[in-house]
Formats: sequence, structure tokens, C-alpha cells
Amino acid sequence: MKERRFEMEQWLPLDREQVFSFFSTPHNLEAITPPWLNFRILDQSTDEIQLGTEFKYRLKVRGLPMHWHSRIDEWEPLSRFVDVQLSGPYALWHHTHTFEEEGGGTLIRDVVRYALPMGRIGDLFGGAWVARDVEKIFEYRRQRIEELLAGDRHHAAHAIAG
Repeated sequence: MKERRFEMEQWLPLDREQVFSFFSTPHNLEAITPPWLNFRILDQSTDEIQLGTEFKYRLKVRGLPMHWHSRIDEWEPLSRFVDVQLSGPYALWHHTHTFEEEGGGTLIRDVVRYALPMGRIGDLFGGAWVARDVEKIFEYRRQRIEELLAGDRHHAAHAIAG
């Protein structure tokens, strides 16, 4: 299994409590996910997000309907959380979200480790294509976060794919 890594940082001129509050509201995930994915939350195992909370989603990838089941494996309010895929389109999906006070605002950092199904064959035939899709999804997400949380205020963001 070839593991890939995607990283993105985004700075917002807001305090960490505001930013973390936005990210700890599950339905905001629908608001920052590209419409072409037709992403919907179907179920959440606990009323409030906490360690062990599980989610079930429905989405479409290139028109193909899929289900995704994830769990919060780390939960440190105001600082970080990690969601992992239990079942879904990837052989591995491990997404770490961190929130740091910086420069009078909040630096959001996403680190995603992922791998495609079918090992080397899956990576050979779909790796570059999926890497581009992940970049596009996170770029859309960055723009929506900027619009929803910071409006026209100053922002800085960059992505590193590997």
C-alpha cells in the first residue's frame, strides 16, 4: 500500500475558539465540501463530537455513489482532532486537524495520510488522479472557509501534496 500525504495551512484573522467551534459543528463539513461530491451526513453516533464519535456519510465520486464511515480517534478541544475512515473509498484515510494561535488569528493545519485500494495497482492507475482530486477538494474547502469565516479579511494559505 503506497501511502500519500497532503498538507494544507490556512490562516484566519479569528480567535481559535471561533474557528474550532466552526469545525466542531458537523454540518459545517457539508458547507465546505464541494457540491460536485453531493456530500451528506447520514448519521452521527453522539450528540456532541467527542473521542469515539462516528459518522456515516453519503457522497458521489465522479458520479459513483459511495458511503463513508469515520470515527474521531483523537479529540483535544481548541487544539486538534483526528478523523479516520473505518470504511469507504480509501484503503487508508487519516486526517489530522490542528488549530494554533498565530499572529492575532488562528492557523489551521490539515495533514491527510491516505492510500488507495488495490495497493500498487490502485496507485498506478488512480494515484495521480486522486491526488489532483484531493487538492481540488481542499482548495474548494479553503475558499469556502475563507468566505464563511473571514469574509474579505486578509488570508494566507498554501498546500503541499506528496
